Amino acid sequence: MNAPESHVAPAIRTLIRLVRKQREAFARELYPTLEVRRDRLDRLHKLVVENEEAVVAAICADFGARSAHETLLGEIVVTANGVRDALRDVARWMKPRRVPTPLTMLPGWGEVIPQPLGVVGIISPWNYPFQLAMVPVTGALAAGNRVLLKPSEHTPRTSELMARLVAKHFAEDEFAVITGDAVVGQAFASTRFDHLFFTGSTPVGRLVARAAAENLVPVTLELGGKSPALFDDSADWDMVVPRLVAGKLFNAGQTCIAPDYAVVPAQRLDAFVEKLAETVARFYPTLAANPDYTAIINERHYKRITGLVADAKRKGAKVIELNPASEKLAPSKRKIAPTLLVGVTDDMAVMHEEIFGPVLPIETYRSLDEAIARIDARPRPLALYFFGEDAKREKQVIREAIAGGITINDTLWHFAHEDLPFGGVGDSGIGAYHGERSFLTFSNEKAVFHQSRFTPAGLLWPPYGTAFHALVAVLRRL
Repeated sequence: MNAPESHVAPAIRTLIRLVRKQREAFARELYPTLEVRRDRLDRLHKLVVENEEAVVAAICADFGARSAHETLLGEIVVTANGVRDALRDVARWMKPRRVPTPLTMLPGWGEVIPQPLGVVGIISPWNYPFQLAMVPVTGALAAGNRVLLKPSEHTPRTSELMARLVAKHFAEDEFAVITGDAVVGQAFASTRFDHLFFTGSTPVGRLVARAAAENLVPVTLELGGKSPALFDDSADWDMVVPRLVAGKLFNAGQTCIAPDYAVVPAQRLDAFVEKLAETVARFYPTLAANPDYTAIINERHYKRITGLVADAKRKGAKVIELNPASEKLAPSKRKIAPTLLVGVTDDMAVMHEEIFGPVLPIETYRSLDEAIARIDARPRPLALYFFGEDAKREKQVIREAIAGGITINDTLWHFAHEDLPFGGVGDSGIGAYHGERSFLTFSNEKAVFHQSRFTPAGLLWPPYGTAFHALVAVLRRL
């Protein structure tokens, strides 16, 4: 760690102290009761719903311009609903579960008991700084764990707000927040937690996984990747293009499951581009002062995104800027007009790097088999979107295309469905969460076998003889 001692040491000392304090508290209460878990979830729910305006204001200040409506939907509603569902279902989730027992092991019987893991560490990102912190926290608290959260340094106002609110509603040994820069994040990832949950980019996810591996800490990695939007020849542009635009430009594309590139039948490309332009003009007639259109989080990401566009243009892509009012967008305000890149090729950086902005590369294809093969040849995406009315082709895509999750004829919605596990595959992540899957992610499903007082198992003990062989012969026939 190369940061000044005065800057880093206090946060690191606080981290060490809180881990020790939470571990001691967990040792005193290895299996919190239903009442305790519901109380913690109820306090988390109050934290969310009673501080809506403060969260909206903090996130807007961090972004420079963040749609209040998008924050309400993407941060507050999703989080509050998730906590509410956990309050409703945690009693069922935490019950021991009997499992079938084979005839050969009767009259013994088996069960699975969900047991809290202990002290859980959660590292959350900047793009949805409240929701992507509090949704995994919900699962960890429901499962009976103690929780430490390290939010992103790129949204400092939101991180500080969460630290204050959590300190108000929770004891330090239940749930606490550690703020700080990337150096603090490195120390956090290197801490001996009982489970580490990380949401962020694939490159940083690799670093987090390496740090956790030093202590054999199990990880859940919710990463990103290039999520394709695949359009069938049967797609109805009037229906599906507005759904693509809504998902792509929500939070100005700064969403881990935003459609990252479109794959369109070659013969329908011109109509597709025309419908995109029409839809953007309807959704966002202006951009510069439009409170519904979000800015890019910081200057570094702004330059990165504009650099991807410039690189694609140099290498032959046609750049179509969708700026309905032909406004001059000041770089200092960090708003980028929705931009289409037509004729992209694999040598362009935009086809390798997750865009995280309002830029949509468009590829064309001649056959569905070709399109699926091209998608599957690339690193595994976190999401895939298929648009079309042909049921046979839809089934082919669901069966053959590899992705963490799929939404058909829309975008983003599989993330919002609490009963669907959400997670990546390959480069887009390890593990899943949401709803009961979150509870299981933060639990040890302890296998327990209860042996009967009277059991034929003794016939399998040494010294081996006739009874052993007779019982083995019976076992082979069952």
